Amino acid sequence: MDKVIIAENLSLSYKEFETIISKASFSIDAGAFVFVTGASGSGKSTLLKSLYGAIEPRAGQLMVGGVKMNRISTSKLNFLRRHIGIVFQDYKLIKEWTIEKNVMLPLIISGYTKDISGPQVQKLLGHVKLIHQAGKYPPELSGGEQQRVAMARALAHNPILILADEPTGNLDEYSSEVIWNLLEGANTQLKTTIVVVTHRIPSSIKVPYKHYHIEMGNIHEVS
Repeated sequence: MDKVIIAENLSLSYKEFETIISKASFSIDAGAFVFVTGASGSGKSTLLKSLYGAIEPRAGQLMVGGVKMNRISTSKLNFLRRHIGIVFQDYKLIKEWTIEKNVMLPLIISGYTKDISGPQVQKLLGHVKLIHQAGKYPPELSGGEQQRVAMARALAHNPILILADEPTGNLDEYSSEVIWNLLEGANTQLKTTIVVVTHRIPSSIKVPYKHYHIEMGNIHEVS
């Protein structure tokens, strides 16, 4: 697959007579690392939601992972989400589940047995420096630790695409560094396509990247 995301004249909104994203056309290559920037309220999170099917295109066409997102069926959306990792700004961990089980969630959904998913989860918890917290619950962890758990969960099923919404917006320096290193590692070593919505591109980023900026409903590439 050459292009993981293709948008043609894409318009997005929540209400019939409003426009948040207007007639956007862009594409993202498989294996690319992409930043999407813009002011608060510019539509960054709205665009991200469209990429995992939380909202449908108002007009135009959108393809993600070879799946047409216009009027997508529940079965096709569920299939697509098995191949996407999502990192939310507010973590969205299940508070009643242990850290280990939270990371295991995508593997449970995909039907893997614990014999297979267990070692994968342990490896990922090692990557995010949280093996010692495996048996704890999300409320017992700091915000930075919870986001590292969310990052491990997003990587658990070896997705073709990771979508991250302000993944380090409220984190301490150490947790931010862990998150960026994991995203860069997934991109360079696993060839995972990465799309990050953020207010500011970190100066420490070491991989080549593409940059889109949203302003007044328009998306344009920044050279």
